[in-house]
Amino acid sequence: METVNVKWSGDMAFDAEVNGFNIKIDAVEKVGGKNQGPRPKPLTLVSLGGCTGMDVISILGKMRVKPDYFNVEIAGELTEEHPKYYHKIHIRYIFRGKDLPMPKLEKAINLSQDRYCGVTSMLDKVAEITNEIVIED
Repeated sequence: METVNVKWSGDMAFDAEVNGFNIKIDAVEKVGGKNQGPRPKPLTLVSLGGCTGMDVISILGKMRVKPDYFNVEIAGELTEEHPKYYHKIHIRYIFRGKDLPMPKLEKAINLSQDRYCGVTSMLDKVAEITNEIVIED
């Protein structure tokens, strides 16, 4: 079982300990925070980006595909009603490199999304997740 510790540090701020690393979480001023760290919900998108990003790089490495640059950009749309959650998530996989084979990029992303990324597996139960591949010059 994996455990994290999220300790209240005053007002709306919390200090989270994750895998021996510390993350400050806070709210904006209008709800009593001091804006000293990210909000919790966007960290869900960070988890998704890290999970699928690591999968894609690992799978591409096994396919002997090495991009010069790789970025995972994620946009999440929240519901209007409480409890607000991401009901639509769009992932942009952005690559740079010479002669990147689109079929291999697609295969790596599909394997991550359909088989390996546990964060995707959790979120796709409540959100419509779409993606696109962008190859920049």
